[in-house]
Amino acid sequence: MTRVSTSGNYGVMTSNLMLAQVRQNQIGEQVSSQKVASDLKGYSKNAEMLTAMKSAQAKIDGFLEQTKLVSNRLEMQDMGIERLANSATGAREAIANALAAGNATTLMQQLQNAFGDAVQGLNTKSNGYYVFSGAKNDTATTTATSMADLTAAPSTASLFQNDQYVTTNRIDESTTVSTGVLGDALGTDLFDAFKQVQAYVDANGPFTGNLTDAQSTFLKGLLPAFDDAHKDLVTAQGKNGLNQKRFESAEVSLQDQSDSLTVMIGGVVDVDMAQAVTRLQAAQLAVQASAQVFASLQNSSLLNVLK
Repeated sequence: MTRVSTSGNYGVMTSNLMLAQVRQNQIGEQVSSQKVASDLKGYSKNAEMLTAMKSAQAKIDGFLEQTKLVSNRLEMQDMGIERLANSATGAREAIANALAAGNATTLMQQLQNAFGDAVQGLNTKSNGYYVFSGAKNDTATTTATSMADLTAAPSTASLFQNDQYVTTNRIDESTTVSTGVLGDALGTDLFDAFKQVQAYVDANGPFTGNLTDAQSTFLKGLLPAFDDAHKDLVTAQGKNGLNQKRFESAEVSLQDQSDSLTVMIGGVVDVDMAQAVTRLQAAQLAVQASAQVFASLQNSSLLNVLK
């Protein structure tokens, strides 16, 4: 008579069923999360490399975020300097037109408007902070509001509230660039040109109607002052533009590096979904097969034979 034993078979089949279920659960988690594992232990020998890549990516993403913020500030600086340059051009054109027409009826109104543009340009903000105030970026760069303030103040310098801190920013670990521009460096010459007009008006009365010879001579002498101020502002805008290009190029380069690391990290942590689904189906089949063998084993009990 053939000997029938069940305890050993039950132990083996129970172990196989449990292993198949564990395998199914593991692969099921991979399919649902689309990741190889939920912690570094699951990546075995790749854990150290994965940690290094994620650390490098975090550093690059930090530089990338800073570069975007700096690029935004540089753009606002460009707009502010351009407004100052346009102010100088507008004042110069108003004077030249008055000289050509021999009449200055609207000259002071035009100059006041141009000066207002200069004030707004100097008080340009980025993300709520004044871009030309140095470290005192919560303080308006200039307190002047009208041309009358130019002669009322003890000096032109007293109208500027910026300190002398020039902002610097890092493009990467080895490159630091001076990106800040100070308000007094931008606006002093332009304010002095407007101040000459206001001082003349204070001393001799406003420009009204046709120009006198003295008024014409004075206004002709002002043209070079506004030309020089405009030239300096264009130079400052050009330097700011060079920084914009550097940070734009850096942003592209950093984004490419970050994307490359994302792909490399994905090659380690991401699951090949087609393979994972195939493995899951195989694991499910293994569980079903183990369960079926376990169930059939119940019918091979010694008690069933004795009956």
